[in-house]
Formats: sequence, C-alpha cells, structure tokens
Amino acid sequence: MKAIIRIKEEDYSIDFSRSIDLSIPLQAGHRNPLAWYQKHPVMEPVKMGNWIGKVSEGGSVNFINIFFNPHAHGTHTESYGHISKEFYSVNEALDSYFFIAELITVSPEKSGEDQVITKEIIEKALGDKQPQALIIRTLPNDEDKKSKIWSDTNWPFLEEKAAEFIREKEIEHLLIDLPSVDKERDEGKLSAHKAFWNFPEDPRKSATITEMIFVPNEVKDGKFLLNLQMAAFENDAAPSRPLIFEIKKA
Repeated sequence: MKAIIRIKEEDYSIDFSRSIDLSIPLQAGHRNPLAWYQKHPVMEPVKMGNWIGKVSEGGSVNFINIFFNPHAHGTHTESYGHISKEFYSVNEALDSYFFIAELITVSPEKSGEDQVITKEIIEKALGDKQPQALIIRTLPNDEDKKSKIWSDTNWPFLEEKAAEFIREKEIEHLLIDLPSVDKERDEGKLSAHKAFWNFPEDPRKSATITEMIFVPNEVKDGKFLLNLQMAAFENDAAPSRPLIFEIKKA
C-alpha cells in the first residue's frame, strides 16, 4: 500500500507494504542475544496437575510462560525512567509512533582497550541533517549480532559529547545496534544516557533510546520513516519492534 504523508510540512511517498524490521525476535535458548550477565530467556508450557499447555505434548492449547529481561534479551526501548529515582514508564513516553529517521553507519574509534563512537564520528556521518530519530549501525555488522553473547565483551559505546551533540540536534529517538549506548563497565556513570536525556537537570520525557537492534547490511544509509512499536509495559523499558520504510519526496 502506497501513501502520501505529511511530516513537518513536507510530503513524502511511502510504500507501507515494504517494511524493514530492525528488531531481533525474542526466543528461548542460545540463538537469542544476551547481555548483562543474565541467563537466556525461558519459554515453557504451563503445567497444572496432569495438564500441560503444549499441544505437541497432549495439551489442548499452547499456553506458554515467558521469563525474560527487556534490557538483556533483545531489542528494547527505554525512557529516562531507566536511570531516574522516580518511576517513569516508557509506556508514557510516546503519543505518536511515526518519525523521520536518519540511518548512519559508523566505525568506532580505538582508544586504549575501548572502541568509542565520538562526537566527530557522529557529526561527520550526520552532517547538517536534523531528523526526529537517529539510527546507528556499527561496523563490523555481522549476522552474529542477532545471537551474540555480549556479556564481558566491552562493546563499543557513545562518548558523552556524542550523546550531547545528538541531544543538541533535538533528536528525540536514538536507536543503536549495541546492548547499551554506554560502556559495559562504567562504574554506574551512564554518561551517554544522562547526556541524551538531559538528566537530571531537565529530563526529556518524550525522548527514547532503543538498543540491540539489527540493521541488515543491504539497507543503505539515508532517510527513512520509522514506526517505533513497543509492547505496552508499565516499566522503564519494553520489548520493541522498530520498523523503517523507504521514503521519497512526493
């Protein structure tokens, strides 16, 4: 289905039948990505007496319990409630779900034992563009990101100045293909999270961070329409399914 939509007083042509899914599906077992020293997600049928919630094992229906952590087990979207003392649900953060997004691909810079995404790297890749959402694909971009055990890998991260730059660009939604925008072991500083959300000075309540996405290599950098879909969880973070669509000026 093709449509013309207007965003920020500009008309765009979009084919809604051709979405690109940036989410990593949650699944049981070792094919699921894993971070933060957690165990793999568990999906198991309910058992009540002699009854089991699995048709292949004699049950009348499939009736599965799922145990997982949004931050550790796949694509998820966070609100500033992730780092605040007061409770703020990601379910309150959005009142619209479509945004003009810019996809950029970056190679983190070596700094000692770290791989850092600097302000200069973001600035060069983004140029003078000022999208509502920024999608960051990091190199190398192997398929194993979909099932990678990230714990104790010291993954690449955004430096604080880079997150500040993104905020100053008035970008409301930041998406990245890593378990966190911050360093794995940063002594709880969470510098990039805080800089992006302008926390604690004046938190940007409608801004979100989405982590552990995967952008296929065949998708070229550029402008897209982002549909940021989230499960309705009253929590600091929720599993999410960001979809992007190619767009053209109408």
